[in-house]
Amino acid sequence: MRNPFLTGFYPDPTICRKGKDFYAANSSFQWFPGVPIHHSRDLRNWELVGYGLTRVSQLDLHRIGDSFGIWAPDLTYSNKLFWLIYTIVSRQHEIVCSNTNYLVTAEDPRGPWSEPIYLNSMGYDPSMFHDDDGKKYQVGMLVDDTPGIGERFTAITVQEYDHHQHKLVGPVRRVYKGTKLGCTEGPHMYKRDGWYYILTADGGTGSGHAVSFARSKNIDGPYEMHPENPIMTAMHTKSW
Repeated sequence: MRNPFLTGFYPDPTICRKGKDFYAANSSFQWFPGVPIHHSRDLRNWELVGYGLTRVSQLDLHRIGDSFGIWAPDLTYSNKLFWLIYTIVSRQHEIVCSNTNYLVTAEDPRGPWSEPIYLNSMGYDPSMFHDDDGKKYQVGMLVDDTPGIGERFTAITVQEYDHHQHKLVGPVRRVYKGTKLGCTEGPHMYKRDGWYYILTADGGTGSGHAVSFARSKNIDGPYEMHPENPIMTAMHTKSW
């Protein structure tokens, strides 16, 4: 198998499956149209089939600078719909960000995609989790911009999403702090055999970048960390 399976500029990949079809989406930063979507049947050969964001009403990049714009979208499939959550980051000083998180849906990843639903302006890299009881949740991360507090990546959060009301509902629950590496971001949640699993990126996006796992029997926690965290990292290699 060729690795990487997509050569070129395709950062922050997110992959979902519908039957025999796999679809991958990526960050697109300040490029328009936004969020390229590829299709594959074998996870080896991929074809660009469209973009998630093709209208200014979905993605307004006016005055968006380099490295800003779309960060780490999340693509999932549930209830005969594809769900695409994305963040538009418009300002960053150190890790202080001005951003908005949106959701669009489509019956076909080739489009058309819906008009965006505003979710919140809290953190970035959110994802959608579809529980087996029919409930849906935004899994996000909270950044505290208060000066002088030290670690600003405060927590991984969970909040229920009501698709009938087209909005997040109920309290924002802080469920997981992350590992001692800090900078815990990019959360994705999975469920298997009654366990909720949170997959996160830790350690920042430099040479200390890592991937970690935690699990709980309750979506609200407490979450126990994988004993061998980080489960993936290049921090101890000489490749940097």
